Amino acid sequence: MTLIKSISGIRGTIGGTPGNNLTPADIVKFVTGYATYIISENSGGKIKIVVGRDARVSGAMVNSLVCGTLMGMGIDVIDLGLSTTPTVEVAVTSYVAQGGIILTASHNPGEWNALKLLNSLGEFLDADAGAKVLENAESQEVQYCNVNELGSYTVDHTFIDKHIKMVLDLPLVDIKAIRRANFKVAVDAVNSTGGIVIPRLLRALGVAKVFDLYCEPNGLFPHNPEPLPEHLHELSKTVVDFNAHVGFVVDPDVDRLAIVSEDGKMFGEEYTLVAVADYVLKHTPGNTVSNMSSTRALRDVTEAKGQSYSASAVGEVNVVKMMKDTDSIIGGEGNGGVIYPELHYGRDALVGIALFLTHLAKTGLTCSQLRATYPQYTISKNKITLSAGMDTDLILQKVQEKYKDQPNSTIDGVKIEFGNEWVHLRKSNTEPIIRIYAESVSAAKAEELAEKIIKDIKSLI
Repeated sequence: MTLIKSISGIRGTIGGTPGNNLTPADIVKFVTGYATYIISENSGGKIKIVVGRDARVSGAMVNSLVCGTLMGMGIDVIDLGLSTTPTVEVAVTSYVAQGGIILTASHNPGEWNALKLLNSLGEFLDADAGAKVLENAESQEVQYCNVNELGSYTVDHTFIDKHIKMVLDLPLVDIKAIRRANFKVAVDAVNSTGGIVIPRLLRALGVAKVFDLYCEPNGLFPHNPEPLPEHLHELSKTVVDFNAHVGFVVDPDVDRLAIVSEDGKMFGEEYTLVAVADYVLKHTPGNTVSNMSSTRALRDVTEAKGQSYSASAVGEVNVVKMMKDTDSIIGGEGNGGVIYPELHYGRDALVGIALFLTHLAKTGLTCSQLRATYPQYTISKNKITLSAGMDTDLILQKVQEKYKDQPNSTIDGVKIEFGNEWVHLRKSNTEPIIRIYAESVSAAKAEELAEKIIKDIKSLI
């Protein structure tokens, strides 16, 4: 059983002993630390926090503890109930709230839950803010409110529909084009809140036929909820059996989007952002960003249109910061996360679906034909376990020195480019391992590059 405390939130398995798992005591402790931070940043006036959750079985229990603790700190709570991560993000700014908490462990299995913490912009806390929350949580100097100062509690179950309308109102979302295409779409929502929002979005976009697969938000995940190819055999079969034009799968909190083509093959999670960015760039010239472990294809597509691409450190908060620094019009991560600032700075599967379907409709191509228009790359993901006491930073430094004549970056670990190939080495913050991501034009070449770097590391240790 596990409890992971990081600057981006608190994640753990439900039950067990305090300090080792995500127990009621830990939930209260860390929500108090977050509330203390928000109060310190907002002197004077009443504070509002938006709360929403995915459909996990533990969600109602966690929600009660979170909302009650916030109220006990004198904070007014707006509870969206069953919702999505991007819905909570846009609700924070719509309500002019001082923050938000999303109760979801993203792609982790059902025994997990988590507190994802947002600032007043509806964005994840940065490193400094996250560190203050963790420090506050360990403090014994906590003052809860008396009965006359308790925060209020308001329920708003309308915000999913408001979020959908925001997506429909985006200038680059063409409902008429989607309706003319007469699309048939299959959806796998792993029995979480995507089952509420995605079919509703598709019908609002004018999709002719929607085939629902695991769209009952009961939190009983029918398969591993991470949207990877090995977990999507049933969606692929559904797409083929019903002659659907495309299949969409989202993770439990609906910020990641993976696509299945009409032939049942994976469009490629790395290529969700590539395809959406291609469409956006055709109509809105500008810069793009993805993290350092994402496919080079986004860079190729961006530069082919005469625009500039930048790579950030891994992590959504880092991608968002780089997007703001470079005034980028679209960005995200290779895990199927699309960030479109025209609506908000957060990964949003709703935005991804609406823009992708518009793109597909306007091209007149099938999914597999559209996928073939993009550069072909494959990423190999590996890791090497180190002995206790080894200096990981020194090993990475030596690898970087060995390839100092190649284009390289040390923003996040070490990334080295070899023409149209690259390898990215990152140390784990929780285990004595080095993660090794390598990309090339084929799986065999990517694995060959990864093995080359692994041999280098072994020779160094």
